[in-house]
Amino acid sequence: MDLQGGCYCGALRYRVTAEPVFKGECHCRECQYISGGGPNFFMIVPPGGFEYTVGSPSAFARSDLEAPVTREFCGTCGTHIATWRPGVDGPILKIGTLDDPAQFGGPQAAIYMVDCQPFHVLPEGLPTFEYLPQR
Repeated sequence: MDLQGGCYCGALRYRVTAEPVFKGECHCRECQYISGGGPNFFMIVPPGGFEYTVGSPSAFARSDLEAPVTREFCGTCGTHIATWRPGVDGPILKIGTLDDPAQFGGPQAAIYMVDCQPFHVLPEGLPTFEYLPQR
């Protein structure tokens, strides 16, 4: 696998060299903030399968949560690239940042349906989970 992508302004570029562990769409309220209201399409990349090739991301983690995620984004244009979640070894990559988002192919499941909005449209037959699926 060889996928490339980056931010809107080009200050950040990355490369993915490993098959994703999981591909999904998340409907949680937090992802709705990041996506502008829709679900967040993502892939979890295994450790060592992701690297920034141009630039260094800015990062944000909420200080009021016990185990916050760390969100990496372009400090120039604000494009959200990846999330690092405690308990997940690799980055959770945002599909819209791929040079060719069609390479995503589609989600394996939709998660956090508890926060799904009435205007979110799901592909027919897609497995859904109220929160996270059991491992």
